[in-house]
Amino acid sequence: MSDDESSAKGLTMEDQGMTPATRPAGAPALDYRSAFEFAPVAVALSRDRIIVDCNLRMLAMFGAQRDELVGHTFERLYPTRAEFDRTGRRILAELDARGDGEYSDERVMRRLSDGRLFWCHVSGHAFDRAHPHAAGIWSFEDISRSRQDCVDMTPREREIGALLVEGLTSKLTAKRLGLSPRTVEIYRSRLMRKHGVDTATGLVRKLMNDGQLAGMSRNG
Repeated sequence: MSDDESSAKGLTMEDQGMTPATRPAGAPALDYRSAFEFAPVAVALSRDRIIVDCNLRMLAMFGAQRDELVGHTFERLYPTRAEFDRTGRRILAELDARGDGEYSDERVMRRLSDGRLFWCHVSGHAFDRAHPHAAGIWSFEDISRSRQDCVDMTPREREIGALLVEGLTSKLTAKRLGLSPRTVEIYRSRLMRKHGVDTATGLVRKLMNDGQLAGMSRNG
């Protein structure tokens, strides 16, 4: 039996043949459920974007009780339904392009307990590459200390700003988001006014210095 098979079945060390005699002296008995539950990073398992399990760190990060997450879609952790939908489409497109089942980005998410928005680095692995949303494992890291909360910016403005920070032109940004270049130019002009700058270069510098958008849609 492989390690993955053992993990999936939740087998203990003893189940796998590691008896107290073979376990290092003083080492506690381990099981995969405990490893998942007490992992030092927030982790969730999903099927079709519905949370089927999550660990204690995940509950603490989002200020939630288990029944407030398990059995619900990730939508309740997003600022808006539109951002949930767009992120889902972006995940599908980028996983299809990469073909390795790995995905990561930085996005704004919402705590359930108080509605506070915060920056989160999200990494995931799709178990079925042909159907990325069918089943996956996701980790979440609160990076709000290195980011400023998004204020006075719409979901679409955050998406466009993130791609501008990556260095994409208006034309490439439009292609990535399924918009017209003209629409992206309108959003860019709006962002420039909001941030009090006169050039696209100044806007990118402002966004990077403020730590608001850098790396939001990075896939690595």
